Amino acid sequence: MKRYFAVTLLALALAFGLPPLLLPRAAPAPAADAPARTDAELRLRVLTDAGVQDLSMAEYLPLALAGEMPAAFDPEALKAQAVALRSFALYQREQGKAAHPEADVCADPACCAAWLSEDTLRARWGERYESYAARIHAAVRETDGQYLVWEDHPILAVFHACSLERTEDGAALGLPAPYLQSVSTPETPQTVRQLLTTVEVTPEDFSVSLLALCPEADFSGPPETWLGPVSLDAAGRAEQVQAGGQAFSALTLRQVFALRSTDFTLAWDGEKFVFRVCGYGHGLGMSQHGADCMAKQGADYAEILAHYYPGTELVVALR
Repeated sequence: MKRYFAVTLLALALAFGLPPLLLPRAAPAPAADAPARTDAELRLRVLTDAGVQDLSMAEYLPLALAGEMPAAFDPEALKAQAVALRSFALYQREQGKAAHPEADVCADPACCAAWLSEDTLRARWGERYESYAARIHAAVRETDGQYLVWEDHPILAVFHACSLERTEDGAALGLPAPYLQSVSTPETPQTVRQLLTTVEVTPEDFSVSLLALCPEADFSGPPETWLGPVSLDAAGRAEQVQAGGQAFSALTLRQVFALRSTDFTLAWDGEKFVFRVCGYGHGLGMSQHGADCMAKQGADYAEILAHYYPGTELVVALR
């Protein structure tokens, strides 16, 4: 009997060739019936290595932004990331999280979002600390209190490092939110290092790894006979792979063979199995490198967010 092994890897860690904008940037209008408060007024319970801390959004967000996006990225991309992080934190505060019911968010990027201490940032950035910190704080300050909503509720503004041509569709990973649709994204192998990667697996490692998951798999024949069809999801990413006469989810293969994403092809080259992988991360929501590319092409943060989270509204704190 065939099995379908699903391993959830959702670790929470354009414009179809968008041309440069010709119009001046304008501040987005507040969303109707969705009042916002400034970061200093918003409170979060944050689980860190030191325990649960009660912080304002103004205290939390710069250290989360510094942990999640390179400070050297375009200022508009940094602002888009700041809004996404603020939206994500408010969503978790509203919905709660079973992994840590005592806190709204945690500092684990595999669960919520990275959160780096000032000492860690000073060590990491060295002589660039002052300039990088200024860029981070400017992105937070210039989007103070702003977040994305769907039907007047904060959205689950997940994001990932990069994708090739299109992002993932939320339904493929069990998150059929209307704003987590597959959309175009502009990064290319020329603009993002390691956008394309290759993982090679020997026949022995391939069979042993999959037999540990599914003893019913049959790898008794020659390796060139082991692979069957690969089914794709709505975004064109691998969804299910037939191997040894059994079905394995692409998420399972991503975990077992340490692939950077499920956007891959798999083939036997006569000596080994070769995964050719596109992008990095689960592929949902905003592509960070895509946001940086859009910003460099002239898009502002509101346009970036509208592209990656279609149909959402940007709430602006009233002064």
